[in-house]
Amino acid sequence: MKKIKYFTTFAILLLIILIVFNPAKYIDSALNGLSSFATKVLPCTLPFMILTKLVIEQGHIERFCHFLRKPFKFLYNTNENASYVFFMSILSGYPVGAKMTADLYERGKITTDEACRMCSFCSNSGPMFIIGTVGAILFKNVALGFVLFVSHILSALINGLFYRNIKLKKSKNLNFDNSHQNRKREPLSFGDIISNSVEAVLNVGAVICLFFIIIDVLSPAIALLPNQTIALAEGIVELTRGCIDASMLPFYLGAVVCSFIISFGGISTLIQSSVVLKKLKIPIWLFSVQKLTQGLISACLTAIILAI
Repeated sequence: MKKIKYFTTFAILLLIILIVFNPAKYIDSALNGLSSFATKVLPCTLPFMILTKLVIEQGHIERFCHFLRKPFKFLYNTNENASYVFFMSILSGYPVGAKMTADLYERGKITTDEACRMCSFCSNSGPMFIIGTVGAILFKNVALGFVLFVSHILSALINGLFYRNIKLKKSKNLNFDNSHQNRKREPLSFGDIISNSVEAVLNVGAVICLFFIIIDVLSPAIALLPNQTIALAEGIVELTRGCIDASMLPFYLGAVVCSFIISFGGISTLIQSSVVLKKLKIPIWLFSVQKLTQGLISACLTAIILAI
């Protein structure tokens, strides 16, 4: 663990030094990241996030998921709330699913094993990024956006089956006194919904901006790769940048690469989830493997659907 901390500190210091000695280049990188966020992510994500939160506050999603509690519990060998967390992750995008799983764990509702199983299918991207940003804006093909979204959902559901019996060496339930959690929560006002949505979207923009800089720092090494794999390499680092470059590839290849990138989520998404995973006592490498298998399943599904 100390070696990882030393390496992380060294990498951050190196990044700072590079920025200090070549500020113009990395200011451009940051501006490119902010521009991509403002023109390709923000227009689709913010309105949908606000509308989604309005629907959630009405309680309709929770009532719908009530009928799916037992099937999800049977299929995935986990808590009956898994269906609700899954649909919330699909509606809201990264990293809402991991955050809600952590909340259940901290409230003593699920064990570490159950949390680990839920992470295999409850960490997902949202429809407006996939259909709106990737499909409509990047590929200029809404139909492809729906194909990618269906592949993404199915890959999560299939992926969860592979991990339904996984057990960690130390699994426990916190058994907190959660009587305060059972009290009925006051619904958010419209102003609160706007404020929360803007804050969440700006957090996404900050991550995109930072990782655009990191990708440009790594660009000399990435440039050594074959042209067809550059988008994949960038997507492994940062989701949005990878999807942008994948959209410039031949249609079929670009769609399959994009499908993998979306479901894997990229290192940026893994880092966003790392704080949550620490609370769950789940090793980051295990979560990375879960996202890797989901990405591979999604890519295969997209390839099959497009071929058909």
